[in-house]
Amino acid sequence: MNVIGELALWVSLPVAIWGGALAFIGGRQNRGDLVLSAERTVYAVLALITLASLGIVDTFLNDRFEYTYVASYSSLDLPTFYKVSGLWAGQTGSLLFWLLLLCGFSALAVWSNRSKNREFMPYVVGTLMVIQTFFLVVLLFADVNPYAKLGFTPIDGQGLNPQLQNYWMTIHPPTLYLGFTAFTVPFAFAVAALLSGRLDSRWIVVTRKWILLSWFFLSNGIVFGMRWAYEELGWGGYWFWDPVENASLLPWLTATAFLHSVQIQETRGMLKVWNMGLVLVTFILTIFATFLTRSGLIESVHTFAQELKIAYIFLGFMGALIALVTVLIIYRLPQLRSSNQIESFVSRESAFLFNNLILVATTFAVMWGTMLPLFSEGFTGQEISVGPAFFNRVNVPFGIAILFLMGVGPVIAWRRASKKNLQKHFVVPTAVGLATAAGLWLAGARVGLSVMTFGIAAFVLWVIGAEFWKGTKARARIEGEGMVSAFWHLVMRNRRRWGGYVVHVAIVIMFTAFAAAPWYQEIRQTLDPGESAEITSPLGSTYTLTYEGLSTNFNDRDDNLAWQAVALLSVRKDGEPLPPMTTEKREYIRPDRSTSTEVGIRSTPVEDLYITLADVNTRLIEMRVNDPSQQTATFTFMVKPLVSWIWASAFVLTIGALIGMWPGGAEVRPPASRPASDAPAPAPAGD
Repeated sequence: MNVIGELALWVSLPVAIWGGALAFIGGRQNRGDLVLSAERTVYAVLALITLASLGIVDTFLNDRFEYTYVASYSSLDLPTFYKVSGLWAGQTGSLLFWLLLLCGFSALAVWSNRSKNREFMPYVVGTLMVIQTFFLVVLLFADVNPYAKLGFTPIDGQGLNPQLQNYWMTIHPPTLYLGFTAFTVPFAFAVAALLSGRLDSRWIVVTRKWILLSWFFLSNGIVFGMRWAYEELGWGGYWFWDPVENASLLPWLTATAFLHSVQIQETRGMLKVWNMGLVLVTFILTIFATFLTRSGLIESVHTFAQELKIAYIFLGFMGALIALVTVLIIYRLPQLRSSNQIESFVSRESAFLFNNLILVATTFAVMWGTMLPLFSEGFTGQEISVGPAFFNRVNVPFGIAILFLMGVGPVIAWRRASKKNLQKHFVVPTAVGLATAAGLWLAGARVGLSVMTFGIAAFVLWVIGAEFWKGTKARARIEGEGMVSAFWHLVMRNRRRWGGYVVHVAIVIMFTAFAAAPWYQEIRQTLDPGESAEITSPLGSTYTLTYEGLSTNFNDRDDNLAWQAVALLSVRKDGEPLPPMTTEKREYIRPDRSTSTEVGIRSTPVEDLYITLADVNTRLIEMRVNDPSQQTATFTFMVKPLVSWIWASAFVLTIGALIGMWPGGAEVRPPASRPASDAPAPAPAGD
């Protein structure tokens, strides 16, 4: 299978080049036969890359350590589950996996538009094949071929980093890659609109669900990574503003801006240039995220070894794309003029525009903080670091402003909001928000930005709840339905709108959880068996944790685990006993006698009790001394309010996104603007 897979990888490159050429020539010459042949090459490349990917999985499952990639990320004792996920465990395999997903989405885009939107498809296919060709060139000519072999066959491999042997890490990278690659389709349609001159809102209507699909995967991929960091790294947090964390956040920010600004173009015929720019920037940022991780130019727990050849190829590709699309946008500027202008500062257009400006400003701030160390070292030779303090100081005010606009944008009137409109929608929610903030302040919560966040969150939730209530009540009265039936039909009638409201609720829940961070409690204490520590929750409860002892386990077999030390603690909350908790320290033979910490977490809807075994006498453990008098250990105890709300928000977000993406629903579509005079009128868009 591995021989077939390697051959398929090499054959796919000329097929992709041929398909791209056929697509562009067919579109230019209006040759339907050439376009059809190009579309068939999309399926052919998908089949070839699938064979290549299966070949890599086969080498992992059969312990083919003569392959450099397998020897670097697998071992004889690695569980089968992680051998299958080895396809995306390392640099070379993850690039192939990226290409596999890209080919899959490309084939889906071609298949779903086989009988509609035909005026776009030649350039869509051509753009997709160019991007596929780029990744194939990287895989085959940048020293990252997953089928590269060693000069010998090791008895065993180096194994997978123990910190990556975690459920969340197996689904975090694929989910992010799904988000990155799915956005290639909207980018391809945007390029097709520029090349064909069909610059009304149809390309947005066609790709609307693709955009939401990409955003959905990016959102969940980021949260999955946060969950992995929280459970596996042992430092008690879920987001450290790590460069590669930031790289995944950047396209999410611009994609979020794009999802909002397209509504202005569809409804008011405005921001056409802005939307084209956001599509370009978002796609470039998905490539940029891959570049940061795969080039190794920055230091991160996520990055692979430095590979300058990949860095140069990625930089060249991104530069060429930016130059090409910028030239196309400038060329089409006369056709991208807005049909209308913002008439009032107090309008939905204005709220959406402010939302976009803040999201773009946040993107710039995160990009600047991420790349400044690299720029400083490259141009001045001085190493500097930009830590979480910078990112929090800059981005927390932006986040609060975005949260506020989430309650304003969906309900304020288009064009110009009247005094009656403002009173109707905002008087009561504003009172609720102010009352919430005042109540928290009087209760002793004296962190200004956090209290403000809770108040704004209450304001937004009241606005959204009122919209659901009024819509359901009106439908029940008009249609004579029960409230439950009316609610269901209301949502199903306009899934895009109401699904968006549910997503907003999810973001509010997440922001509320973030706002609780100033009240996290932490103590570090060294205990002997039988001794206790106390930590008080910000909600008033007191936890008493008694260290019962240390249990050690030595692996005398051929497995990778060298030893395991498990600390047992009994737990009482306000004197009432709770089930005991454990936390562990482990040492692995590979790679390089690495150690890891397994945390103990008790999670409730209001707070998490988080325990780590920070330090233990490893020398005595290695000497197999099992004397209770020598079991002194240092623990870190934390109480973290509302952390579980972050994970709950991902569930709510998933529901909202699925509602918005679900086929059907009688959404009101805006009238399309007049097509360019030198292009035939587009056919009606279908779903």
